Amino acid sequence: MEETISLKELFQTLKKRLWLIGLITIIAAIISAVISFFILTPIYQTQTQILVNQAKSDQQLYTGTEVQTNIQLINTYNVIIKSPAILDKVKKELDLDRTVDELNDQVTVSSAKDSQVVEITVQDQSPYVAAQIANKTAEVFQTEISKIMKIDNVSILSKAEVKENVSPVKPQPLLNIAVAIVIGLIVGTGLAFLLEYLDNTIKTEQDIEGILELPVIGAITNIKEVPKTTNVAARAPLNTRAPQRGETYGS
Repeated sequence: MEETISLKELFQTLKKRLWLIGLITIIAAIISAVISFFILTPIYQTQTQILVNQAKSDQQLYTGTEVQTNIQLINTYNVIIKSPAILDKVKKELDLDRTVDELNDQVTVSSAKDSQVVEITVQDQSPYVAAQIANKTAEVFQTEISKIMKIDNVSILSKAEVKENVSPVKPQPLLNIAVAIVIGLIVGTGLAFLLEYLDNTIKTEQDIEGILELPVIGAITNIKEVPKTTNVAARAPLNTRAPQRGETYGS
């Protein structure tokens, strides 16, 4: 027996369980707001830029081959910047209370396509510590790269600075709440249809026709019970004793 569900039945199911969907959505939004505002630690982000470029005199001009070579070197530099050879010195000079692996997770190195500019981005619970790590990483890398690769083609383009009223990059409460609302709607809707699917009770004549495939020839409506009225007037007790000589009823 094939079962078909009409669009009207779907809307009726949603309308019937609308309170459940709304409740789950509100709970999800509240939980997300509490976690975002009161539990998660704010993380701040700063970045510094370095330029990969061979120093030239005024009489010398850059060639396309030299520029392309510098761009290819950037991929190697990106790996060296996050290597223990650089980050270990950064950790010691700043006296950081974290391991090199933890520091590595905080540092991100990136560069645009066909660009000689490398960005060192650092995230930390303190914006000032993040700026110190970014600047110190660029300084250490600029010093150590000449020893590692025997070339001097790195210069610091811009240093990381902490601006006033800096905002954390994460968590993002509004985004988290929006995501929680969407998830709450999906979970609530799915739960509503699941409860409707598991509900196999027969409630209407249409259910009988749909399940048993038998026509309904009659139905008994609900009959409200009429409350019985009581006579509040007190009745005189009946005198069941037989009258004696000289007595009459009612005396």
